Amino acid sequence: MSPMSDRPVISVIIPAFNEEGNIGRVVERIEEGLAATGRPGEAVFVDDGSSDRTWERIEAERMRHLWIRAFRHRRNFGLSEALNTGFRNIRGDYILFLPADLQSDPAEDIPKLFAELENGNDVVAGRRIARREGKVFVSAVYNFLCRRLFGIDAHDLNWIKGFRREVIDAIHLRSDWHRYVVVLAAGKGFRFKEIRTNYHPRHSGRSKFGRRRILRGLLDLLVVKFEMSFRDKPMLLFGSWGIGLTGGGVLLGVILVGQKILTGVGSRPLLFLTMLLVMVGIQLLGLGFLAEQITSLREDRGDSAGGGGLSPADRGEVGQREAE
Repeated sequence: MSPMSDRPVISVIIPAFNEEGNIGRVVERIEEGLAATGRPGEAVFVDDGSSDRTWERIEAERMRHLWIRAFRHRRNFGLSEALNTGFRNIRGDYILFLPADLQSDPAEDIPKLFAELENGNDVVAGRRIARREGKVFVSAVYNFLCRRLFGIDAHDLNWIKGFRREVIDAIHLRSDWHRYVVVLAAGKGFRFKEIRTNYHPRHSGRSKFGRRRILRGLLDLLVVKFEMSFRDKPMLLFGSWGIGLTGGGVLLGVILVGQKILTGVGSRPLLFLTMLLVMVGIQLLGLGFLAEQITSLREDRGDSAGGGGLSPADRGEVGQREAE
């Protein structure tokens, strides 16, 4: 494998949180996987605030291998911020994301992902086969909703991925949005392909999955849908609901007036409902106009690509230069 003095073609990002028992084996398998591609590569480890000896293990490997680079968060910020740190520090044209728990075998999956990227795909996602976990049902529901909401033919969005560099330059991950990298990339017109990959038992340590992530993931799903559909045209959302409610209120008011004229009988509850529908509808229209003005100001400032995320100082990010 070429030393770091040569510009790497492939960058493998490995976020790690309390994975001290896996680091040595991960490095061995990454080295085999990169060698199989025949291209110079680098491994970019991001320790996301581990409380065990993960950072010490990464540092030990970095001192032994010129092609390893390492960065550290002083506390745990989550997978999305770990990926953002990796994305900012990569040097290759092809970026692969693999976990540190060895449920994906780098020696197998690095050549698979890289081959599909070389064949012209912009984004490649792995699909786990023979998976046997309690999370399978939750994952199936989540991926079904993503297919319905975003119209993307993907079945395992929260697994290993590969990207061309221009994809990373075009998107930015907010907190916990690592699940939606494929969705965001597809929304910008990048070509996507899903491939089947093997799934292995965890080599060491414990899973970081928690039940709280289920609700958070569903809420993020709605936010991403809103961002992709209405971020640059908010009047479509607020305006359509505003016109619908206002129109419904006016129609109900006309019916009430006609009923009063013809029968002499009115309905106070329906009158209140009419007033409520019209007021809420007008408020939504006003919100739509306000959101459009905010969007215009953001575009004038050149912020339409979005921001967010934590600065390196906020994350307490510590970078380690390559061994000389």
